[in-house]
Amino acid sequence: MPTLSRRGFLASLAAAVPLAVVVRRAHAAAAQHLESDDATLIALAEVVLPSKALGKAGVASAANAFRDWGAGYHEGAELVHGYGTSTLRSTGPTPLTRWTKQLDDLDAAAQTAHGKRFRDVSAADRTTLVRAALQGQRVDRMPSVVDASHVALAMLAHFYESSAAADLCYEARIGKNQCRPLSASKAKPLPLLKLSER
Repeated sequence: MPTLSRRGFLASLAAAVPLAVVVRRAHAAAAQHLESDDATLIALAEVVLPSKALGKAGVASAANAFRDWGAGYHEGAELVHGYGTSTLRSTGPTPLTRWTKQLDDLDAAAQTAHGKRFRDVSAADRTTLVRAALQGQRVDRMPSVVDASHVALAMLAHFYESSAAADLCYEARIGKNQCRPLSASKAKPLPLLKLSER
């Protein structure tokens, strides 16, 4: 009996159930796909994020935070309105289904070029594969996570919005977007420990 691909499954599902249900199931399937293959996501993070500064544990933590953000994404959730406008906006379709396909495409490209999965090729070869995947895409600024055209850009955008990225940039424990007592507001942030000191 032939096996049904994920794309084939979603196409057959679309014919039988309402679109909203299909979208929710597709999102859940994509989240499960990322959860079951965290090695590929970490392999991508190693070549997209500042891995030397973060270290192995920091890269894995950033990749897991990105995966968790995607798994927790809800289409149609109300967003805070922008400065100077009262127009309410809501989140668009899940980007997770697009991201998992792009990760599968990186895997396929690695198999074609090197006979191995993306996570099993060298960092230099992974960098080349990511650059090839981004070829022709116009990137003149850092996109928001959800608006990123590729999973590699989305991961980069997610990291640079994080508290860890701000700490790394200023080499101090600033704790951006984290709650601190008012009494600590005048205190100078402590220096960030270098990887060799951890």
